[in-house]
Amino acid sequence: MGKLAVIGTGYVGLVTGACLADFGLQVICVDNDEKKIKMIQEGKIPIYEPGLDSLVERNTYYKRLEFTSNIKEAVEQSEVIFIAVGTPPADDGSADLKYVLEAAKNIALFMNGYKLIVNKSTVPVGTGQRVKQVIQNVLDARGVNYPFDVVSNPEFLREGSALYDFTHPDRVVLGIDSERAERAMKQVYRVLYLNETPFVVTNLETAEIIKYASNAYLAMKITYINQVANLCEKVGADVHHVAKAMGMDGRISPKFLHPGPGYGGSCFPKDTRAFAHLGRKYQAPLTLVECTTEANEQQKNLMVDKVTSVLGDLTGKELAILGITFKPRTDDMREAPSLVIINRLAELGATLRIYDPEGEKEGKWRLAHLGNRIMFCQDEYSAVNGAEALIIVTEWNQFRNMDLARIYNTMKNKHFFDLRNIYERHIIEKFGFRYYCIGR
Repeated sequence: MGKLAVIGTGYVGLVTGACLADFGLQVICVDNDEKKIKMIQEGKIPIYEPGLDSLVERNTYYKRLEFTSNIKEAVEQSEVIFIAVGTPPADDGSADLKYVLEAAKNIALFMNGYKLIVNKSTVPVGTGQRVKQVIQNVLDARGVNYPFDVVSNPEFLREGSALYDFTHPDRVVLGIDSERAERAMKQVYRVLYLNETPFVVTNLETAEIIKYASNAYLAMKITYINQVANLCEKVGADVHHVAKAMGMDGRISPKFLHPGPGYGGSCFPKDTRAFAHLGRKYQAPLTLVECTTEANEQQKNLMVDKVTSVLGDLTGKELAILGITFKPRTDDMREAPSLVIINRLAELGATLRIYDPEGEKEGKWRLAHLGNRIMFCQDEYSAVNGAEALIIVTEWNQFRNMDLARIYNTMKNKHFFDLRNIYERHIIEKFGFRYYCIGR
């Protein structure tokens, strides 16, 4: 197989390009952001993903992976071209396809023979057909008639575990309408095919639905256990035991049954809203998904209510926030529960002392409007120094085994809010803290 191109060097594009290169393929990653391309060429990775920097470095060294801002050369040299650009939410919750359609147009402008265009971006049903039409319109305007196929190949990458997820997927979904495209895609994923990874080969529309249906279901599962946890608090039950017993049922499984302050990130909030919008558009309402998005926002605000129910008036009180990224092992704060929690606590008069192992850079600009109401600290111990309360929002591993005696001695008051349930009550209370968690 000849070279492959990946358009977009964001999270999905960079991981896809690096992993395909590690499969032994020749990959060109292309982006119209020249500063970003230059930075990557200098060995600086613009996102935090464990292991990605060494993977890029290794495959660049062996000349299997290259980066360019010249889309013309990338398209001309490649037969298979992945579109991995952003699909940000529009005001009505639908996915904004301008970057996807722009990439399709650019591909068509520089096509010089058969091309297989693979949509890796998360897009609503019907996008594959729109991409086809955009490409055909440009070819017609050029007065050429090169053959091409469009494939939907949605990604299922978890931030923090993306390299493993790409190389050890539960399944590979291919929305395809030609045998030529199917043969080419199985060649691209030959390493996975030989390892007997399940392949789901279907049409474009079905593949596009699969991604949204999967993410929306996981978001519903998180929201469900959060609501069960809220009930457990009211009646004296332990949500951990409830979730454990539920997870032992093979029909349910234990995954995503971990209560907390709500889901965030680049996928679940955006995808649930887009999926719900799709249901409304086609008059097939996805009412469970609609309720999920509403309940998830309520969950974030319930965390603030939990704090104020204990501390009362927050005016002038210093609170320590541990963890602001939407999950551990990432620097991503998109729609993180911490954003709602911190903003509301600040509005209520609190001053926040914040520490996150990877979130400070993004946190500083996302929370800049709070001015002197926030302070970023160098570690968890400096954050809790003199604080009225400690609030764990993101479950980074280093927060799981803190020096509790040291923390107790440096805090002003001894309120310990564990919004991720990473400690046992008796351990925390043994040190003299007043312990508050979710659903126990």
